[in-house]
Amino acid sequence: MVKMRLNKFLSNSGLASRRKCDEIIKEGKVFVNGKLITELGAKINEKKDKVIVEGKVISLPSSFIYIKLNKPKGYACTAKDEKGRKTIYDLIKCEERLFSIGRLDYDTEGLIILTNDGDFANKVAHPKFHMEKEYRVTIEGEIKESELAVMRKGVVIDGDRLPSAKIQKLDSDEKFTKLSVIIDEGQNRQIRRMFEAIGKDIRLLKRVRIGDVKLGGLKRGEYKDLTEAELNSLVRIK
Repeated sequence: MVKMRLNKFLSNSGLASRRKCDEIIKEGKVFVNGKLITELGAKINEKKDKVIVEGKVISLPSSFIYIKLNKPKGYACTAKDEKGRKTIYDLIKCEERLFSIGRLDYDTEGLIILTNDGDFANKVAHPKFHMEKEYRVTIEGEIKESELAVMRKGVVIDGDRLPSAKIQKLDSDEKFTKLSVIIDEGQNRQIRRMFEAIGKDIRLLKRVRIGDVKLGGLKRGEYKDLTEAELNSLVRIK
């Protein structure tokens, strides 16, 4: 019988990403059939072995869930926030343990994909696929073409160049400018850092697309299952 790597089993159970599961194993939090396991290459029989993490029995889900959520501003993308703030999981009625494919910061709203299929999440989130993520950005005041050119090339901060971005001005008036920003790497707070570097204040930041999956007409705080076409579009990236 072909056995499954322990970190893959934990990830597929929805516990965390593959990398995070490696950390959990190294930290001595995983027991298999009563034995502490700290070896990263350990394999198990997923149908027979009993796996416990921090006192909780871990098992593979009986079925996989794939949903998209319109995250409102003021929610953290963690299962439990150390500051006691509301999280995206307060919005979702689901008994399965879900985790998000990528995150949005506390003050950013828009599209989040959640699943209990750890293997799928690991593949979709892998940076080698350069999956596009599109945002709507509202800033105060006008923006010059020269400033757009800087961000399209990649803003330099403290000697390090951020990844380039596709940017298009959508609308503007005397007070605000609305733009479409598309990135395919997603460094931490990348878009906010880009605009901060050119002295622009963001009033609204919303993700509207991941790959071919669009936010659509979802209201803030609403979620629904991915359609078969949406799911297939993510799978095809592989």
